[in-house]
Amino acid sequence: VQLQASGGGLVQAGGSLRLSCAASGFTFSRYRMGWFRQAPGKEREFVAGISQNGGSTAYADSVKGRFIISRANAKNTVYLQLNSLKPEDTAVYYCAATTVVLSGIRSPEHYTYWGQGTQVTVSS
Repeated sequence: VQLQASGGGLVQAGGSLRLSCAASGFTFSRYRMGWFRQAPGKEREFVAGISQNGGSTAYADSVKGRFIISRANAKNTVYLQLNSLKPEDTAVYYCAATTVVLSGIRSPEHYTYWGQGTQVTVSS
C-alpha cells in the first residue's frame, strides 16, 4: 500500500497550490479519503475529506471556501486545491484513506493508510 503526496512548495500569501495524492496497493474507489496537516509543535488536524464517489465532502472551518478536495477514481488520485493561502496554512500536508462512515472522517485515528506528507510553506 502506498499513498504518494506531491505538489507542496513555497508560495506567497494569497497564492495557490494543488496537492495530489496517488494511491496504490488497495482498492482506492472503496475508500473515503482525507487530507490532514501538521504544523511544527501542533497536533495533526483535519483539513478536508471526500466520499468514495466524490459526491460528499467535508472541510475544516479554517479552510472552508478556500480549499477544494476532489478525486479521480480512474487515476487512483485525490487532490486538494489550496487557494487564498495564509501563513497559518504552513504545515506538512498528509493524505489518508479510511473506510469509516463520513461522520467520522475528521478523526485521524479512523484512518487506515497514510501518505508521507508534502510541505506547504506560505510566506507573508
